[in-house]
Amino acid sequence: MVGENFAGNIIINLANLPDFLRNPILKKRMMEFFSLPEDERKEVINNALEAGPTIPFPNFSKLFKTWLKILTTLSEEQRAGLFSAYITEIAQSPHKLIAFNVDGILEIFLTLEKNERETLANTIKKIINSLDENSKRKVTIIIPDNAKKHLNL
Repeated sequence: MVGENFAGNIIINLANLPDFLRNPILKKRMMEFFSLPEDERKEVINNALEAGPTIPFPNFSKLFKTWLKILTTLSEEQRAGLFSAYITEIAQSPHKLIAFNVDGILEIFLTLEKNERETLANTIKKIINSLDENSKRKVTIIIPDNAKKHLNL
């Protein structure tokens, strides 16, 4: 089985689980991320970035919303660690974000409670502002203006 399809199948399977199963399984996987060596973390991020756009959006959106909600329950350090890994990879390879339905992702973000949106936006803003100028420019170019507004960028 091809790695991309395998990652996609995992995402689809997680998305199709009822909330009471999806939430703890995804949270456990997210917590395992922090115990991985750097090269494996990068592989996980790349697999997710490659598989995400191949997943039917209704399935992806359920999983992504669960992921965001779990992120709001993590410590700032953990949340920043996960977001930073994704943002760093996107800064190195901006085309990976372009393949996503970014407007749809923003719509999912906007369905969160106000305090959850603020928590996530503050973390994302801190990470982007801490990037070197070249990386910051690459990331901000591919973020739609509407998303920048909601993230206070």
